[in-house]
Amino acid sequence: MKNYSYSFLYTPLHIGRGKGWVFLFLFILHSSLLYAQYNTDRLLTIGRSALYYEDYVLSMQYFNQAISAKPYLYEPWFFRGIAKYNLDDFVGAEADCNEAIQRNPYVVSIYELRGIARIQQKKYTEAISDYTKALRYDPENRSLWHNRALCRIRNNDFDQALLEIDSMIARWSRYAPLYMMQADAHMQLKDTAAAIVSIDKSLEIDPYDGRTWAARSIISLSREEWKESEEYLNKSIHLLPKEAGSYINRALARYNLNNLRGAMADYDTALDLDPNNFLGHYNRGLLRAQVGDDNRAITDFDFVLRLEPDNMMALFNRAVLLDRTGDLKGAIRDYSKVIDEYPNFWTGLEFRASCYRRLGMTKQAERDEFTVYKARLEKHLYGKQPRLNKRQMRKRSDDDDPEKYNQLVVEDERELEHEYQSEYRGRVQNRKIDMEFLPMFALSFEPMRNDVRSNVLFDRHIDQLNQRLHARTIYINNSQKALGESESHSYFAYLDTLTTEIRHEQQTRRAVDKLMLRAVAFTAIQNYESAIDDLSTYLQEDTSSVAALWLRSVCQSRINQFQASEGTNVELKNANVLADLNHALAIDGQNAYLYYNRACLNAYRKDYAHAIEDFTRAIALDANLAEAYYNRGLCAIYQKQIEAGISDLSKAGELGLYTAYSIIKKYRK
Repeated sequence: MKNYSYSFLYTPLHIGRGKGWVFLFLFILHSSLLYAQYNTDRLLTIGRSALYYEDYVLSMQYFNQAISAKPYLYEPWFFRGIAKYNLDDFVGAEADCNEAIQRNPYVVSIYELRGIARIQQKKYTEAISDYTKALRYDPENRSLWHNRALCRIRNNDFDQALLEIDSMIARWSRYAPLYMMQADAHMQLKDTAAAIVSIDKSLEIDPYDGRTWAARSIISLSREEWKESEEYLNKSIHLLPKEAGSYINRALARYNLNNLRGAMADYDTALDLDPNNFLGHYNRGLLRAQVGDDNRAITDFDFVLRLEPDNMMALFNRAVLLDRTGDLKGAIRDYSKVIDEYPNFWTGLEFRASCYRRLGMTKQAERDEFTVYKARLEKHLYGKQPRLNKRQMRKRSDDDDPEKYNQLVVEDERELEHEYQSEYRGRVQNRKIDMEFLPMFALSFEPMRNDVRSNVLFDRHIDQLNQRLHARTIYINNSQKALGESESHSYFAYLDTLTTEIRHEQQTRRAVDKLMLRAVAFTAIQNYESAIDDLSTYLQEDTSSVAALWLRSVCQSRINQFQASEGTNVELKNANVLADLNHALAIDGQNAYLYYNRACLNAYRKDYAHAIEDFTRAIALDANLAEAYYNRGLCAIYQKQIEAGISDLSKAGELGLYTAYSIIKKYRK
């Protein structure tokens, strides 16, 4: 990984202007990017900010520089481990934790991260060791107890797991997931009655956990209590409408209740949520075949065979369907592959013989028919293939008997689902939060492309700036794109170029314009403090620049959000954001994006009344600003004005922000 470093901090420019000479001292990359060897703390801060905004590849570049500068510190190793974990590099995350522990073996968070990384690698014994060490330093940490107990269950150490769960219940008797873990251990020990008691206790404490209702349905499914399992799954799906597995299980219950239409609808929904779901395609293919929808059934089995080319059951089902639809050569091809695998599969031989005979291949047909005839005489085993019966199901691993080809498939073991407790997966502000405000509009070198619009957003100040700069186009954008490694390097190289040009520029106006470009580039790599330095210098030369005030307010707001997530009081810094937005609006009171941004600031501060006022002003200026309707809807819901909120979210959905509909579904009575 290339390290970018510079040999200067300030650059005096000797610039001719008017009748005299003035010196303009520009702050050049006053950040970790410039002098990592001097300011590792700032490097870590920028890297952690990038982690907060889910830009993991970019954050690793900052942590790499910190490690190069001060390899004896544990923090950059630890934070780089978090970035790797979020990129699913669990081996790399574990390795970085090893390095961090060598440098400081007394930090609980490192053991916690290494434990969850090891869990992802199914190294449960090693994870248990990490949680045990962490509990020495933090014995009341419930998450550590939780994960260690789950690891013991996954390690099949059920007795020890139950003992630990009993100890946890003594401490935290109203913690519902404990009873779910207890139920899982009992189910693994085949004590279904005890498992039901534990699940019922969990539901008594927290009846709004969809996973618990799904777990209760698993026991009913295993007992073939179809009506009860459907009722439990209805509740689970109401609470967790995006879980494909719940629809798969409910389809099985509905099928056994002879509700084929409902079962088919559930398979359709499951495959919308999880297009690669094996059981969904396989079982939907069987149902389609049963109701005579042969061509679409073939499509399902084609998909299954792309996932598992050697699945003989799927291959035989496709052969039967090709046979029905008149593709006799295709059917013979598939029948032959199955018969090669199962030479004594009499049903397959009989079906292939029928295809041969219809194609006029009498010799081949008679050979298959004679083989079947001999089998009937010798073993008296062959009978008419039974029709698909609602009670006939096979486990997924039960593929040794091809006569079960037309039975619905279920998983070998229906395991209860648990969540490991981890603070290292997902965006910080999303944890335990159902709704999040859409971000402010900022300036970017990337045009805005999302579900709502792909056209270029227009503002006269930004248009004038672009016409004057004649450089990279600056766009209005409110999506924070995570950069890949090549994109990050491209931005770093661009910053190098701009810095060199600024050092040698002889005209103040052109030097200042390049400061604006550099500020936008700094924003892209989330080095907000350096962007603010450049924008502040720019504003010394052009105090009425709406673009500079606009971008500086966004950069400071993003810094504030990150610092607030760490418990810092940012009200004074929010006042700076508000001052910049007010100044910009005093210059341009017809800018919908500025009103929207000021509304976002108030929403972040939970000042929903003023936020709604500014969102309303933004909408008055731009009636198609979907983001303003969306955020105003959330503000209304937070103020308990549910109907007004739903109305705004509906409008946002109409304009293309389809995520609004999931919130509408949750809050509509």
